[in-house]
Amino acid sequence: MKKILLRADDLGYSEAVNYGIEKSVKHGLIRSVGVMVNMPATMHGVGLLRQENIAFGQHTNICVGRPMSDPAFIPSLVDEHGYFKSSKEYRKATEDFVDFNEALLEIEAQYQAFLALFGRKPDYFEGHAIASENFFRALEHFANAHNLTYSGLPKDTDPNSLDEDASIMVNETKVYLTMESMNEDYDPYQTFDKLLAHFHEDGVEMIIFHPGYLDDFLLNHSSLLVPRTKEVEMLTNPLIARKLEEAQIERIDYRDL
Repeated sequence: MKKILLRADDLGYSEAVNYGIEKSVKHGLIRSVGVMVNMPATMHGVGLLRQENIAFGQHTNICVGRPMSDPAFIPSLVDEHGYFKSSKEYRKATEDFVDFNEALLEIEAQYQAFLALFGRKPDYFEGHAIASENFFRALEHFANAHNLTYSGLPKDTDPNSLDEDASIMVNETKVYLTMESMNEDYDPYQTFDKLLAHFHEDGVEMIIFHPGYLDDFLLNHSSLLVPRTKEVEMLTNPLIARKLEEAQIERIDYRDL
């Protein structure tokens, strides 16, 4: 049977994002949710979904908010005020300024925070997309060292735009990744229909979403805005669930890989 994994990133980014993800889980198609453990709204988001039977992942974040580790020990990741350097700084950089060992320190700190929040290992482990090869090398290294289900990105791809032919191995399963939310002309319905028209038979399809609503914090800290609201609408539209059922496509989460 064909299988699809629909993932939502950014739980904890802001309260408005949390509410959008909550709706996409409780009244929609999302069964895998990535948690940003370092944000002020993290506890709010986890509280909304803790009792749901879904996969929770560590969505490791080093580009918004304050770090979980001491900023003095990770100077390559933070600004003069102790906040993470923004994703905009990563995009405009001419070289990878992330120090591998400093990234490992922060990844460890966020992992310990996840363990404290949930009392168990994450069901999957990955990172908030930024332009840093060293960051993703550190994530993979840490996942291997701690026997975590790592869900990385294909090499030599744009971390913010993945077409339907991008693929990775998660455990022993081939997973085809699609993420187009940062594209200028993004329409989640078109992304979904395009995937259905080119469904791969030799693995699992995954679409990465960032559902959410908008609030003042998000408006001042994220470049991804209106597409989040469009994704909530699409993911909770019963017509989409019906299309999956008619195509005999099974919805799974990371625990099924």
